[in-house]
Amino acid sequence: MNVSEFLDQHFHHFNARETVQAARVYRDFVRPDGGGGKMMVTLAGAMSTGEIGRSLAEMIRQNKVHAITCTAANLEEDVFNLVAHDEYRIVEDWRALSVQDEVKLRDEGFNRVTDTCIPETVMRHLEARLLQLWQKAADEGESHSPAWYMMEVLRDETLKEHYQIPVENSWLMAAMQAGIPVFVPGFEDSTLGNIFAARVYEKKVARHDVYWSGTRQMEALIQWYQDTAVDSPIGFFQIGGGIAGDFPICVVPLLIQDLKLDIPLWAYFCQISDAVTSYGGYSGAVPNEKITWYKLEPEAPKFMIQSDASIVAPLMFAYVLGW
Repeated sequence: MNVSEFLDQHFHHFNARETVQAARVYRDFVRPDGGGGKMMVTLAGAMSTGEIGRSLAEMIRQNKVHAITCTAANLEEDVFNLVAHDEYRIVEDWRALSVQDEVKLRDEGFNRVTDTCIPETVMRHLEARLLQLWQKAADEGESHSPAWYMMEVLRDETLKEHYQIPVENSWLMAAMQAGIPVFVPGFEDSTLGNIFAARVYEKKVARHDVYWSGTRQMEALIQWYQDTAVDSPIGFFQIGGGIAGDFPICVVPLLIQDLKLDIPLWAYFCQISDAVTSYGGYSGAVPNEKITWYKLEPEAPKFMIQSDASIVAPLMFAYVLGW
């Protein structure tokens, strides 16, 4: 049996049942002959290092994803993986690492994310390419989104010789080719964001504002939501929590409460997270809490899957794709 058949046959209770039902509703929501909806997908954590592009890229190509909001780490790590995958190091017994083991990894030029170690060399490779773009933008008085710069790197034909995985597994390449927007709030909280700040500090780049600010990105999101909502309900599929989820979901209360516009709320919501409901926490807040903030329609399908997104998200994407 394929993945979808397996899930239908075996996932009947608890988080398993919630997973299949959320995927089933997602599948129907974006069908042209069903809801005809559009879907925003948000990426927190280190999903790109977890190679979510293997399934997410096909979701984009099959018109199942229509916008992405991600942390800057997920933006850069998709490209890191594309050009340096074979140089990564996997530490199978990562829970047993000692302080001395961690120091050894550091001194060998690796940055560890759970069991996966990213080589420092790929960061410097991308920095060299981006520095030219930053300097050109500063000299010409231009300003662009974080995603625009990374897509410019992907457009460079000289990058192809460095590919170490099939380019079809890059979700950012798929997003660029499909022309869907990618919003990246909090760009400064990333490796390349830190490097950019360092280059401005030492005057190698003349201006900070070659990057769009967060509010400038919100302006672009406002326009996308208004334009999309004219013809389609819009859903929200959240992987993890934090700024990747909170930034884009807030566009609806902004439109309704701050701009006083008559605009539909998010019409589908699903979050995969291991965060638990706590006192004042956002990432583990139950979906119904979002109703009071003018984020979700009261009647919208709402799902909260408390599990490991690196396991659950590919299964759900496979179900939506009919794999």
